[in-house]
Amino acid sequence: MSNFPAMSRNSDTGPPEQQPGSAMLIDQQTIDDLRIFSKDDNDRSIFQLCNSTRSSGGAKALRRRMAQPFAEVRQIRATQISLQFIMANRRLFDALPSAWLMGRTDHYINDIQPIVTATNPVEFHLEALSLWWTQNRYYLGIVHGTRLCHQYLLAVTTFLQQPELQSATGELRQLLDDLSVALQAAQPDNMKEPGKYRWFGEVLREDQHFRLFCKPPLQQLLKLLYELDALIALADTSENNNLTMPQVMENELFVTATGLRHPLLDNPVSNPLHLSQQGRVLFLTGPNMAGKTTYLRAFATAIYMAHLGMGVPAASFQFSPADVLFSSISLSDDQLDGISYFRAEALRVRDIARAVGAGQRVVAVLDEPFKGTNVKDALDASQAIIERFAVRPDCLFIFSSHLIELSDVLQDHPQVDCRYFEADEREGRLRFDYRIHQGISLQRLGMRVLEEEGIFEALDSLSPGDP
Repeated sequence: MSNFPAMSRNSDTGPPEQQPGSAMLIDQQTIDDLRIFSKDDNDRSIFQLCNSTRSSGGAKALRRRMAQPFAEVRQIRATQISLQFIMANRRLFDALPSAWLMGRTDHYINDIQPIVTATNPVEFHLEALSLWWTQNRYYLGIVHGTRLCHQYLLAVTTFLQQPELQSATGELRQLLDDLSVALQAAQPDNMKEPGKYRWFGEVLREDQHFRLFCKPPLQQLLKLLYELDALIALADTSENNNLTMPQVMENELFVTATGLRHPLLDNPVSNPLHLSQQGRVLFLTGPNMAGKTTYLRAFATAIYMAHLGMGVPAASFQFSPADVLFSSISLSDDQLDGISYFRAEALRVRDIARAVGAGQRVVAVLDEPFKGTNVKDALDASQAIIERFAVRPDCLFIFSSHLIELSDVLQDHPQVDCRYFEADEREGRLRFDYRIHQGISLQRLGMRVLEEEGIFEALDSLSPGDP
């Protein structure tokens, strides 16, 4: 069961459409680093984790939502309150129209078919008679479409009439109110389930109502239901994956978490994390394969999910919203544009520096930056960047590195918290517990890993003439 703190019901927690706010900026590099969306449907991604939507329109609404996480407390709380209500009253939302019915209704109202446009009674009946008599194939499709639209509107009516929905607040409250308005505008007068036999004039009059006069509110109704589908998917993801709803605060930038884990790993190891204005930089060391990069991704992914207003993979999570989230984990060079790997690293740090210099609240994770240059330059550049980042207010950084030579400088810096992952040697093999520790790791295991993988043995076994 998900751990959801009690949420106060404030009148200022409406949805972003009704109360315009700002989105947390997240660029393509960060999206790719965190696997928010996958290029291949078979690849695991955060979107794939969250996408339990019932309709293609709901999936598109979810993708739009996930591309623009919130940056303001009121927006995040509005969604948190909504997801909390949905999870506590999940059965109410089983009354929504089926995905098939929504899809067929969407097709009907947007399909290009002949339609009676005349409104004068005589002209209407002449035009209706002509359509019925000469275009029977289209007419049968219109008969089926109007029946489906009736069923669809009745299903929405049944859903909204549930008295428990009156206690909904946050983004969901405004969404339900907008649904009611669109439903009222789309419904024919004295709407009821159509009988088995209907006169062609009655069918075409209803078709004129749906596709000519009330098409905009019907489209708005579908759009709102797709947004609701996306919200339900986020609620189900939070519930089914044992995610914890974060506590979001109006405060100077900070993040505190216990039991933080990566949501896409099958057997993740959880760790704590704390970044605040008293310790803005977390300097992370340790050998390869010990867990540094996974820790960076777990943190950045949790921050991203928290800004969506959904649960996060942690035992507890408190934060204040950021304006920009940067990740620099899987950079690459660009031969066509003449950008070397080191230049790509420099440009990435420049982007972060510009956001910081513009006064934005920045959260950034950098995985072994400056490894595209020599050790001396990497050491000097890392020290210069970390020391400058450490004194920037309302910003937070995690900086992983193999440059343990920085320990003498950074361990005494008041704004830098040094942590490490480490390997344990047992029975002649390296073991990793993926637990974070206080301090700086002095382990150097590169040669040991090559030895364990049999690299040197394979090379030594080659005779001089072997390829």
